[in-house]
Amino acid sequence: MASPAVRPAANKKRAKPAPKGLWRRIREPLAKSRFAKGAVASLFAGALRFIKLTNPYAEGSFQLAGGGYADSEPLIIGLWHGQHLLAPALYPSGRGLVAMVSRSADAELNALVINKFGIEAVRGSGGRQRKSKHEKGGATALIALKKALDAGKNVCMIADIPHGTPRDAGMGIVLLARLSGRPIAPAAIATSRRTVIEKSWDKTTVNLPFGRCAVAVGPLIEVAVDADDAEMERKRLELTAAMNLATEQAYRMVDGAR
Repeated sequence: MASPAVRPAANKKRAKPAPKGLWRRIREPLAKSRFAKGAVASLFAGALRFIKLTNPYAEGSFQLAGGGYADSEPLIIGLWHGQHLLAPALYPSGRGLVAMVSRSADAELNALVINKFGIEAVRGSGGRQRKSKHEKGGATALIALKKALDAGKNVCMIADIPHGTPRDAGMGIVLLARLSGRPIAPAAIATSRRTVIEKSWDKTTVNLPFGRCAVAVGPLIEVAVDADDAEMERKRLELTAAMNLATEQAYRMVDGAR
């Protein structure tokens, strides 16, 4: 008797590529196309503007336009990883801002997006680089940020270290405050409608439209130019606590008793 026919392997259903795997497949051709990168950045910028438009400020929110710290500018604005996505759309247009963005290939799109809002990008070091390049890139970025502060522009830094401990300030932002003599503004942004990417190391929060928005900014933190290692660590811990408190306040404003 003839053996039963075997169904060709080609007829089997192919597994759909995971989102991360799909992104890796399209990342390289996207990175080589200036037009594609510009188009995607414009789409993201448009989405952020729409989210801002449909999220009026909650009662008690810090008003960035004419805010209470205008007399203390230029400032170093500190934000947490994963909680900062809406920041470019909320920052008042016409006020100079320079933001530190990772030097990784994936972060190039972030730099293009913030450029759409008139924000300058300084490329810092990425976590995937070798240590020597990491240190060199970080030092170069700090020098550029200090020059921006010296020129009277505010700067923004993500305070926690990429793929490190989330919501625990690194020493870089504290070092910039010591070198520049400018204070740090511990800040946080929250919206009532949001989705959290639980599998991300920093619990990235994607802000959604048709809710309420809140900005919280804690008391300014100054670092003396002659601060020693012990004082720098104390200021790092103070900043971590202040930013976590600001984060709690921002979410409380948009969520109420929830």
